[in-house]
Amino acid sequence: MATDKRIPVVLLTGFLGSGKTTLLNSILRAPEMAGAAVLINEVGAVGLDHLLVEQVSEDITLLESGCLCCMVRGDLSRSLRDLFMRRLRREIGALDRVVIETTGLADPAPVIHTLLKDFFLAERFRLEGVVTTVDVRHVHWQLGQHNEAVKQVAMADRIVLTKCDLADSLMIAEAEERVATLNPAAEVWQAEPGKLPPGLLEGMSLYAPEGKTPDVTHWLNEAAIREQQRLAARQGVFGGPAPVPLHAAGIATHVLHFEQPFAWGDFARALDTLQSVVGDRILRIKGLVAVQGEAAPRMIHAVQHERYPDTTLPAWPDEDRRSRIIFIVNDLPLSVLEKAFSAFCSATPC
Repeated sequence: MATDKRIPVVLLTGFLGSGKTTLLNSILRAPEMAGAAVLINEVGAVGLDHLLVEQVSEDITLLESGCLCCMVRGDLSRSLRDLFMRRLRREIGALDRVVIETTGLADPAPVIHTLLKDFFLAERFRLEGVVTTVDVRHVHWQLGQHNEAVKQVAMADRIVLTKCDLADSLMIAEAEERVATLNPAAEVWQAEPGKLPPGLLEGMSLYAPEGKTPDVTHWLNEAAIREQQRLAARQGVFGGPAPVPLHAAGIATHVLHFEQPFAWGDFARALDTLQSVVGDRILRIKGLVAVQGEAAPRMIHAVQHERYPDTTLPAWPDEDRRSRIIFIVNDLPLSVLEKAFSAFCSATPC
């Protein structure tokens, strides 16, 4: 398997006051973050967050005016381009990783889209993962009132619960349950004041370091999704194999399995159609796809209207040879997904 030499990017997001800057300080103190650059996004003409970051260096760039989800997307692209060129000119030291801290009101999707759609960036940077901070004291109010907070959690690879030292065990447990219901595929961590949760930035990518076995099981985390659905069924939230209802906004997780391999062109048309027609209601897609005539599966990863370039894995990660596709959606029935695959692929989930 060829080594991906693009620079990994970690997107650090979380709602207002959830502790992103505190976590960023802990990240910057970690030895493994030597050679990292940080982009800090703020709303307003005068930035303040960068003044709160302890290890400000020449590698830290402040995106000042506006929000990454709107007017600063161009600034993000220019900053990453400039950072890369400065490294080529040896004006800065090693550039081993980039951390982008967004404002608390930012939708993560446009940042991800910029990394995927900008040709220059896509050739040189890869999204390693999305880390979202959640204040355990205010999680229910924030997720109930603010769609940005919902999307930040739903799109996360890892969720860090903050302010745990100010909460009791019941409050923490309820916060864990709430975010796990919203995004059961994400790993949930508890932060300690001034400390980086051990292993938080390790193994987020699909591929383990140095060409080791692809950690697909960890990446899909399908077992956690199934367990969340089982618990919800026991509690009488729904009957039978249905998605987990999450809150009034209609966020749900659907898991589809297909026994027969797909003709790749048919599968791609089904996915393209879904993203074109209802992409605004698809928060995230992850999956392994069995393709006719190919011995190993393809990995797919998408956010709303954008899909990452598909990647063929070196081998199947386990004995299960079925296609497995996970959708995190907003007010989108499972039947719509099933109809797309039925219409374009003549395939029915098993």
